[in-house]
Amino acid sequence: MLHKPDYVFDSVADIPLDFFAKEGIDALILDLDNTLTTHNNPVPDSARLEWFLRVKASGLKMIIVSNNHPERVKPFAEYLGLDFVPEGRKPLPIGYNEARRRLKTDKKRTAAAGDQIFTDVMGCKLAGIRSVFVFPIEPETGFWFRVKRRLERPLLPKRPERRSSL
Repeated sequence: MLHKPDYVFDSVADIPLDFFAKEGIDALILDLDNTLTTHNNPVPDSARLEWFLRVKASGLKMIIVSNNHPERVKPFAEYLGLDFVPEGRKPLPIGYNEARRRLKTDKKRTAAAGDQIFTDVMGCKLAGIRSVFVFPIEPETGFWFRVKRRLERPLLPKRPERRSSL
């Protein structure tokens, strides 16, 4: 099913470091807005930045694919030291395929994380890679985002239970 993610986490910061190795994933394509940071924010919050730095240190290949314009994506990607594909045209597989080409990885060992069913999850399915759905950081205020989120609502996966840190 095009709308059903392979994995679900509350946020990218909740993805355990060992998850990637356990699942045979050596390349991760990351969405930007509402996945790594809020819309138009030039930096991630401390939890997402800490997660990112741990994942990067582990050697996992990463790249950003965003439907946003280069002027939005470039400063953020440079801040994290990542390559990026702007105007990725998700859910079409074009941006995902370009990201895989740059990372030199195959479909079986690649996943992508994002917060939208109609762009990120469906794009992964169309590109033949695994999808990691994360819930959006905050609700969008724009009219079309609100419309899209309302249409997504019946397709959303169940929110994962919070694990105790005890």
